[in-house]
Amino acid sequence: MAAYAARAKIQALIYMPKDTPRANIEESRIAGAEVVFVDGLISDAAGMAGEKARAEGWFDLSTFKEPYRVEGKKIMGYEIAESFEWTLPDVIIYPTGGGTGLVGMWKAFAELEELGWLENTKRPRMVAVQAEGCAPVIKAFDSGALFCDFWTNAHTLASGLRVPKSFADALILNDLRESNGTAVAVSDAAILDAQRQIGRQEGIFPAPEGAATVAALKILIQQKWITPDQTVVLFNTGSGLKYLD
Repeated sequence: MAAYAARAKIQALIYMPKDTPRANIEESRIAGAEVVFVDGLISDAAGMAGEKARAEGWFDLSTFKEPYRVEGKKIMGYEIAESFEWTLPDVIIYPTGGGTGLVGMWKAFAELEELGWLENTKRPRMVAVQAEGCAPVIKAFDSGALFCDFWTNAHTLASGLRVPKSFADALILNDLRESNGTAVAVSDAAILDAQRQIGRQEGIFPAPEGAATVAALKILIQQKWITPDQTVVLFNTGSGLKYLD
């Protein structure tokens, strides 16, 4: 948002939890954005941004408060279909904080089917991955709830997963169930182990959120929810370089 605002010569104001990785803070500041630190979680930051927007007429770009981010992340679904020659994988494992990517991809698959671009209409089973220290989607999914409860004392080293309640919780849960998918929580220790494994085996330094998908994959294989003959796509959503501090 800071970068786009700089290009458009628009003033940007960003509320961040005070423990946000320094790289995110400096990237925002270098693009000219004003950064305000919040003594709390991303949900508290979103609340303050919304209050500021309502009081002073700012445009609120918080997750799912506008249509454009989900339309952008929807492109991941189109790119998967194109990469697999207009078929879709059996399973997609996605790190889920706000859930925009998961919801966006499921929207893309419906559009691809309606457009007639798919060789077959079998859609992937979607998997939401969260950290054990902040797993509102897993709790709601396992209990059959339609909405998530606010997760108290949310904590995990994967800051992108430290979302105590997504604004789009109902959409996330609906898409998981519609896809016959599931939701998995992983420990911070498992995330760190997976991060090192990806580095050694693939030469990729993933963000903790991306590494969480590998940790979840191991659990799903052990449960035989995923079998060796299935095609599985895992998403890494950022660089581990942002988490050096």
